Amino acid sequence: MDRFKVIVIDDEVDFVDTMVKRLKDKGLESYGAMNGPDGLELVESKDPDVVVLDVKMPKMSGIEVLREIKKKKPLTEVIMLTGHGSVEAGIQGLQLGAYNYVMKPVPFNELLNLIVQAYDRKLIEQERGV
Repeated sequence: MDRFKVIVIDDEVDFVDTMVKRLKDKGLESYGAMNGPDGLELVESKDPDVVVLDVKMPKMSGIEVLREIKKKKPLTEVIMLTGHGSVEAGIQGLQLGAYNYVMKPVPFNELLNLIVQAYDRKLIEQERGV
C-alpha cells in the first residue's frame, strides 16, 4: 500500500485514537482532531490526501468543515461519517464534493478500503489536472 496521509476528524476521542493507531499500523501517515477548527488546522499544515470526517460535531459541523476543505484543498478526498439521523447530511456532503459517506459504526476494513479508493481517485484527478 502506498504511504499517504489521512486525517480523522471526529469528536469521539476513542474513535479518533483507535483509527489513527490502526491506520499507522497499516503504514499510513495519520493524524486526528477532535473538532472542526482543529481539523482544519491539521488539513492546512499536513496537506492530507484523504480526510475521514464526522458529520455531527460541536463547534463546527462536518458539512462546514467539508466546505472549507474543498475551498482550500479541492483535491483532498473526504469520506463523511454519519449516524442514523444524519443520512441527509451524508448526501449533502456528496453534493458538496465528498468522495463518499458511511454509517457509523463502520468496520475498520470497510473504512480502510474506502480510504484507499478515495486516495486512488485523488491520484487519477491529479493526473488529469482536475
